[in-house]
This record gives sequence, structure tokens and C-alpha cells, in this order.
Amino acid sequence: SRGRRLGPHCQARFVEPGTMTRRALTLLALVLALVAGCEARIRDEPVERDGRALIPIAMDYGFEEDGSIEISIQHPVHLFTVENAPEIDKTKLGFFITASKADTALEADIAKGGCLLDDLDHTLVLFTFADMAEHLNEEGDEYKFSYTIAPGKQGEYSLYYTNCVPNTAVSFNLEVELYNPMAGGGKDYLSAGEKPLPTLYLIAFFVYAAVGAFWALTLYNSKNSQPGSVQQIHLLMGVLVFFKCLTVLCQSGMYHLIRMKGDPEGWNIAFYIFYSIRGLLLFTVVVLIGTGWSFLKPFLNDREKQVLMIVIPLQVFANIAVVILDENGPALNGWLEWRDLFHLLDIICCCAILFPIVWSIKHLREAAMTDGKKIRNMNKLILFRQFYVMVVAYIYFTRIIVFLLKSTAAYNLTWLSNFAEEGATLAFYCVTGWMFRPIVDNPYLHLNEDELELEDIEAIVEEGVEGKGA
Repeated sequence: SRGRRLGPHCQARFVEPGTMTRRALTLLALVLALVAGCEARIRDEPVERDGRALIPIAMDYGFEEDGSIEISIQHPVHLFTVENAPEIDKTKLGFFITASKADTALEADIAKGGCLLDDLDHTLVLFTFADMAEHLNEEGDEYKFSYTIAPGKQGEYSLYYTNCVPNTAVSFNLEVELYNPMAGGGKDYLSAGEKPLPTLYLIAFFVYAAVGAFWALTLYNSKNSQPGSVQQIHLLMGVLVFFKCLTVLCQSGMYHLIRMKGDPEGWNIAFYIFYSIRGLLLFTVVVLIGTGWSFLKPFLNDREKQVLMIVIPLQVFANIAVVILDENGPALNGWLEWRDLFHLLDIICCCAILFPIVWSIKHLREAAMTDGKKIRNMNKLILFRQFYVMVVAYIYFTRIIVFLLKSTAAYNLTWLSNFAEEGATLAFYCVTGWMFRPIVDNPYLHLNEDELELEDIEAIVEEGVEGKGA
């Protein structure tokens, strides 16, 4: 076993990273049954016959002073090259750490044909394969390495493997531990910017539980005092808050176990299940509110059904991408592609849910100009516009502002992005519940029998026209 500490004579410079729903849940459950271990900080990273010049092993971990990296590699490491190639130079294959925001510089070095093990401006080399052969354990089947962050060098780092020998592939089994020191002398496996998260999500659980209890009480009182005001969508909104409660509770337990043991020990499975259901419910509720389902009409037309048929499968695939990202780690070939796919699917879903709201606004605007119920329709139109602006603001904040906050915050303040996201989500839930609360005089919820009959007639006519066309 060998350790190294960055001292005054070894200082590298770092550059400042309905049926469809049931089927969808069944598919997601099958995927969840095959995995275990979200964001573990003690993890195995198998690399199989991989010839990439740069393989990320651990990304964006915030180290405090005296934080440590411990690496264990099973020996022998298998090297592969082309026939009649010269002997492989093992000093050109190795591991290094770099500041998380130096990714662009690394890619530029590779594009120029340089070896990252020689780039002391952006990397700190931990060890090479030549070092491994000289420092095996007594049995000769394992190499262990430890590195400690020196005073003044704390920050956010990423761990990489690099291969500077062309036409060469490698296979090895790697175990990595990343941790910071605890006040009492133990190991804290959470990144410096994640330390407040167990408490943050536990507080969020109690807040959402209180909101859910208040919403249930509101529905109960409205059902008794204002018969007919409670619609099916109100119940669905309550179910959404319930699964949000379970999601943040699992996140709190998951991060607590990662802190203590380096692994979530099964809490991640519960988190994936509740997180996926909550995601499906959120987009479904927004779409149904946007169409006026159960408020303005008890049915969905074909165009609105198509939106749900697009959003629900996309959410399932996005959730599968999240599972693959968390369970396999960045060393997986194609990990970055899965990450980009998740972001793409999420953005598509966010855009898709805006269409029903736009359609409803257009319909109400036309109705306000043509029938005799201008005041009522204008009130509905104003509320729809407010809801549209609120959804756009929520999407923009949680998908863009939160990302920018996480990318620019100091390494020990990245938890602020989680705080901002939960705060925005709580505000969105509360304002939506207030706007569409079950009261008889709510302009959005007020249902007129003549309007309902007109909607029914329009739906029947549309179906009849389509039937004749077929």
C-alpha cells in the first residue's frame, strides 16, 4: 500500500463542472429490479476491453482538507494491442485527478495528440501501470493506493483513467472510495457540497407532509360544505403530494446511509420507484389541468390523449436513463450519452405539457369573442394564462437556473441548488393548489351545463367526421 500527500514540492496547478400508465410502471419496475446502489461512494468500476483515451471514474466530488481517495485494483490487469505491436509502455497508462471544471482543457489536450499524464497544468498524476507492478501486496493479486488532499488544496475534483498508447485496450476491476473526514474521526462519504442534504430532505418531508395534510383537510371540508366542488383532479393532486413526500423521505435516508457507509443499501430502490411515480404524476396532472379535465369537461379529446401518450412513455425512458446513470457510474461506455438523453427527454416532456394549456387558452379566447358568456370565459382565460406563465417559470427555473447554480456554486455550497429546486417545487405545488382549489365560485372550476353539452356535441361530431373519413 502506498500513499501520497500533495506538499510544497509537489504542487500542481488546477484550473477552476390508465393502461399505458400501468404498463409504463411495470416496465420501470422491471428495470429497477435489476439494479442496486445509487451514487455509492464505495463502488466497483469494471472496465472491459476498453480502448478509450479517457475514462471518467468518479466525477465532481467535493473534497475538504484531509479528504481521501482510496483505490484498489485487482491484479493482473489485462492489456490488449494489435498484432506485432511494440511492447506497451506502462508509464503511459494511469490515473489522475483534475479540477472538475478542467474537462474542456483535457479534451483539447487529447485532440492535439498530447498525453494527459504529462499535462501538469491541469492534472495531478496518482499512479501509472508501471507503479502498480512495483507495489503489489504480498499475495501479488492487488494494488492499493491512497491519496490525501493537502491543506489549501480542497475543492471539487474528478478522477480519470487515461490511455496514451494508440491501439491499446485494457480490462481491470477497480474499487474506489471517496470520503471526507468526520469531526469524530470517521469517514464521511458525502461530497462537501452534499453534507446538508440529509437534513434538507428530512425537513422537506415534514413540509410536504404538512401541505398534503392541509390539502386533504381542504378536500374533506369542501366536500361537506360545497357539494360538487371536489373533482377527480383534486384527488390526483393529493396523490402527487403524497408521492413527493415519499420521494424526499427516501432521499434523506439514502444520503444519510451514503454518509455513514458509502452505499444507500436499498433506499435507492425505493427512491427510484417513488421518484418515477412522482414524475409521471406531475406531468400528468399539469397536462390534465391544462386541458380542463374534470373541471371544464369530463373527457379528453384525441389531441389531448396524444399528448399523454407522448409524455408518459418519455417520462418512463427518462427515468430509466436516471437509473442507468446512477447505477453504473461514469466509467460505463456511453454514460455521457445516457446523461444527454435524459436531459433531452426531460426537455421534450416539459415542452409537450405546454401544448394543452396553449390550446385551452386559444379555445377560451375564441369562446370569449363569440358567445354570450364573455365575463366568465375571460376569467377562465386569465387564469389559464397565469397557469401557463407559472408552468414556464417553473420549468425554466428547475431546468436552467438550478443547473447554473450548481455549476457556479462553490464546491461546498452545491447543496444550494437542491434547496432552490425544492423551494421552487413547493411554491409551484402551493400556488397551483390555491389557483385550482375546490370552491364553487372559482372561475376556472365553475362548470356550466350548456358549455358541457356543447363540448359533448363537438366531441361527437369530431368522432363522426373521423368515422366517415375512415
